Order: sequence, then C-alpha cells, then structure tokens
Amino acid sequence: MARTPSVMVDLGTPAPEFHLPDVVTGNTISLDTFTGKTGLLVMFICRHCPYVKHIQDQLAQLGRDYQNQDLGIVAISSNDAEKYPDDAPESLKEMAETLGFTFPFCYDATQSVAKAYQAACTPDFYLFDRQQKLVYRGQLDDSRPKSDPPIPVTGKDLRAALDALLSGQAIPTEQRASIGCNIKWQPGNEPDYYKTA
Repeated sequence: MARTPSVMVDLGTPAPEFHLPDVVTGNTISLDTFTGKTGLLVMFICRHCPYVKHIQDQLAQLGRDYQNQDLGIVAISSNDAEKYPDDAPESLKEMAETLGFTFPFCYDATQSVAKAYQAACTPDFYLFDRQQKLVYRGQLDDSRPKSDPPIPVTGKDLRAALDALLSGQAIPTEQRASIGCNIKWQPGNEPDYYKTA
C-alpha cells in the first residue's frame, strides 16, 4: 500500500469521456448518461483499500442523501483485478449490493479512464458542473484510517462542494488533496503522473 495523494487536476478541466459497464446491472454508463445534470460526481474507489473501507458507509449514505437531487454520481474501480481479486467486477458487485449503493459502480478494465482523469488514489473524487467542467477535486473530509485521535467520517469537504454547486453558490478553490492507496496499475501501465507521498 503506497500512500498516494490526488494529482489535483486544474479546475475548469472538461470531464473526459468514458463508456464503462456497471458491475451490478451490466448497463453501459457514459458521460452522456449524466448530460443536463447540475453536477456530476466521479469517484475512483475499490473494495480492498483500507482508505475506502474507512469511508465506504459514508459513500453509500452520500448516494442516498443526494439521490433525489439533480446530481449524477458514478463510482469507478480501475485496479488490476488479476493481482487484487477483491477488486474484480463480481466482488465489486457484491460490495455495491451489500452497501446499498444507489449509483452505478463501473469497472475500468483497461485503466484508460483512470488515466484520462489522472486518478491516482482510492478514493479520488472529481465534481463537475452542468457544463461538465471540474469544480472540485480533493478529499471527502479529514478522516483517515487510524487517525489519532480518531476523526469522524462526515464527508464535510465533499458535501460542502456538492451543496454549493447544487444551490448555485461559488465553490472555494482552496481544496485539499485526497489521500489513499495508489491505484493498482497493471504491470507496465503506470502513467507518467503517478507518484506517492
């Protein structure tokens, strides 16, 4: 497990296109699926990572809390499933069903979508506006596994950005990078931007 920060892509960057299968329904999910939404939250997560396990209940709650808002949400796992079978599609489906995800959970088998978004860690969060331009990238909140003293998982940073976007308010540009396990790249597939803290 390499402790890895978000790349912190430039705000205003357009959302890269993707076409990925939802591990639960088998339906193809794409950027066009969310056209016209006030916002789109793209989350790079997985099953085995302790950083994701630490916040997974909050991610499920976030989905429930915003499911009736004009917000698209999609989770994507891009980890190498050969070396990390917990992150294979069938296992991800089990995770989504157990946690009660209300949003699609997609598998990025070629890792090309992670590269297009410059995703580096799990979890990594990207929030786009109605024009599908990046307005927030960074952490869910300050909580980490084994924080001493423990910090509650509230999702406050991401929720503040979501609430501001949905209510037409400005989102602060001072944003803190997410920290998590590095995405598990297939051998020889590590992107140029890959780095660890």
